[in-house]
Amino acid sequence: MRSGWSKGELARQVNRRARQMGAHHISTDTSRVRRWLDGEQPREPIPRILSELFSERFGAVVAVEDLGLRSPHQSPSVSGVDLPWAGPQTVALLSEFSRSDLMLARRGFLGSSLALAAGPALIEPMQRWLVPVSTAGTAEPEPAAATRRPSRLSGPELDLLESTTAMFRQWDAQCGGGLRRKAVVGQLHEVTDLLQEPQPEATAKRLFRCAAELAELAGWMSYDVGLQPTAQKYFVLALHAAKEAGDKPLGSYILSSMSRQMIHLGRPDDALELIHLAQYGSRDCATPRTQAMLYAMEARAYANMGQPSKCKRAVRMAEDTFLDVGIDGEPEPDWIRFFSEAELNGENSHSFRDLAYVAGRSPTYAMLAEPRMEKAVQLFEEDGEHQRSYALNLVGLATVHLLKHEPEQSTVLAEQALRVARKIRSERVNNRLRKTVDTAARDFGDIPEVARLTDLLTEQLPETAEAV
Repeated sequence: MRSGWSKGELARQVNRRARQMGAHHISTDTSRVRRWLDGEQPREPIPRILSELFSERFGAVVAVEDLGLRSPHQSPSVSGVDLPWAGPQTVALLSEFSRSDLMLARRGFLGSSLALAAGPALIEPMQRWLVPVSTAGTAEPEPAAATRRPSRLSGPELDLLESTTAMFRQWDAQCGGGLRRKAVVGQLHEVTDLLQEPQPEATAKRLFRCAAELAELAGWMSYDVGLQPTAQKYFVLALHAAKEAGDKPLGSYILSSMSRQMIHLGRPDDALELIHLAQYGSRDCATPRTQAMLYAMEARAYANMGQPSKCKRAVRMAEDTFLDVGIDGEPEPDWIRFFSEAELNGENSHSFRDLAYVAGRSPTYAMLAEPRMEKAVQLFEEDGEHQRSYALNLVGLATVHLLKHEPEQSTVLAEQALRVARKIRSERVNNRLRKTVDTAARDFGDIPEVARLTDLLTEQLPETAEAV
């Protein structure tokens, strides 16, 4: 196969992904894979699993049809990203999708019924985020009586909803996306129930903002545990809710999460389009911290596109803009507080690390990445709260040492990352760690420290995952 996988390896990958999704009834073997190659049409969720696996393997979206398989019928509520930009439809879709996730994800059917969107099919619908609300959709205006009706929700109750979202976000940073994803989806469903009741305009906007933050977090957690189509759907719905809330900075943050996912999926051109859309849409209202985050993500996109001069400029803009953080003394929303000095250094170091790989494992860019990555690791270790980011940057620094042909130092850092990875629930951390150790074994397998690390990883981080 062009993927380089044997029939047995593909079967193993399919079974592993099925377990992640909760589809424990799937048990594939080499004879089954051979029948697929001979023209047998597998039943759902196998086609979607194969689409995801090959998309990640080739760094580009591989549709079910590209594999010669039939795509299942999909209802509008759980498929596609070109959705109506109108409040009532957004609420209905959020409610139906979160309910379906809660009910069906355990059996693996929801994530496997979705298809990833990319290219114009993704970018063009997202551009409608910029259209004023009055012309974006076809929703009927709220009746005057509904806007005059006192809210069932008191101010303290709304405050509690918002603080609960912040608590979920903290848990995600500390423990990874696999531990509380269902709780976040359940909370999102409760908020959409409230939005289906008549609410005063100010209360409705706060509820839409809360729904947008929860949907983004549900998407982020889904991304973290490897449910990519589900993640994208939540991000899109989150952007719709942010628009209804009239919160452009929050919308730009959601677009940055979508951009990060596109980089992960090997679509840096799409990532750059999303970031530029975020920058344009929030140019008159984003805080310096948000602007710096967007510049850092722009640098990641340029790095993966192999454009070093534009990447360096974006890195410089991120660092210069971050110097203005906190100067005006204005309070910032909880969703952007994650972008600390540690995160700034981590993102920019990963941009140079990515450039090194795109440039053929260039040691020059690896040396630019190293001091920033070391700073990020130091700050995350001192912080103690963002354990996933700490692990990711330890892995990143390990890859930098591999690029510099320093495998012994790399294994020390990878072992540290392994200790953190065992304490959290993040398939993203696990996969990056496995890939780094695989690279070390391929390039430096004769070094005792590398061989020992390979055995340690197999023993302590087996490739199994529970349903989320």
